[in-house]
Amino acid sequence: QVQLVESGGGLVQAGGSLRLSCAASGRTFSGYFMGWFRQAPGKEREFVAAINWIGGSTYYADSVKGRFTISRDNAKNTVSLQMNSLKPEDTAVYYCAAKRGRLGFDRPGEYDYWGQGTQVTVSS
Repeated sequence: QVQLVESGGGLVQAGGSLRLSCAASGRTFSGYFMGWFRQAPGKEREFVAAINWIGGSTYYADSVKGRFTISRDNAKNTVSLQMNSLKPEDTAVYYCAAKRGRLGFDRPGEYDYWGQGTQVTVSS
């Protein structure tokens, strides 16, 4: 079992930055592929970014590529999402998730564990 707790959400103006963090506890954190997803009102949950077990490989949705950076610190059991140049369309609840294996890293249904989410609101 892995427990995930997100933090760092808030209200920011367009063009601003936020850094989301996800603290993990339970089973060995380093053994899990970690992802960030988001869900806006009335929309399906969508992939944002993912990172492999040792942080050597990262993956991004086209909509955030070049603006968001995912990273992890296995010693501290944390994964972070640095979000720059935020846009109003980035407004959503952001979720941290964990899974075994790389296959399907961009599909919410492939993840085993989820945090409770943190709200990000970008004003225009």
